[in-house]
Amino acid sequence: MPRMRDAGRAGTLRVEPQALQTRALDNLRFIRETMESAAPFTAVPGWGGVFMGATALAAAVVAARQQSTDVWLGTWVLAAFLAMLIGAAAMVRKARRADVALGRGAARKFVLSLFPPMLAAALLSLVLYRAGLTAPIPGVWLLLYGVGVVTGGAFSVRVVPVMGLCFMVLGALALFAPLSWDNALMAAGFGGLHVVFGVVIARRYGG
Repeated sequence: MPRMRDAGRAGTLRVEPQALQTRALDNLRFIRETMESAAPFTAVPGWGGVFMGATALAAAVVAARQQSTDVWLGTWVLAAFLAMLIGAAAMVRKARRADVALGRGAARKFVLSLFPPMLAAALLSLVLYRAGLTAPIPGVWLLLYGVGVVTGGAFSVRVVPVMGLCFMVLGALALFAPLSWDNALMAAGFGGLHVVFGVVIARRYGG
């Protein structure tokens, strides 16, 4: 019997360190997830935003030479897809460099907050185009893109929602301005704002 008790004590000594180690790992994981949720998302692409802006400025030059509204819109749609690819690639690259997981914490909230207004802009644009109402489309793009940046920016650094508000102002102006202003306002928003704020983000928050 003494031997059995001794064996039981040895088993307890072997099990307890494993339980403590598991508990410690769980605590560390919880702390890490809490810190990731509380910390702002800093992997917003700065230089990526500059390249997105350069794409929009080039699109503005090409679009200004078009006589057809359909071709004008098509030019901006192509530029938007290219800019989205550039922005997504730059964000992934910056997140990897900073060891930030895009699928959890503030990064996940940023992406999920940005996506719905972008989807709404695409659907509204399609409905307006099919109805032959192309005039409001530039304002819808600028306004809802700004909404997405503001809502996503709530989980990022302060300069991001400021940029979103600037887009919203340009979008509101585009909805009521003469049609001849549309190309310039698109260039000022998707081109100028991306370049200016992209440089600020790159210098302050590491690329």
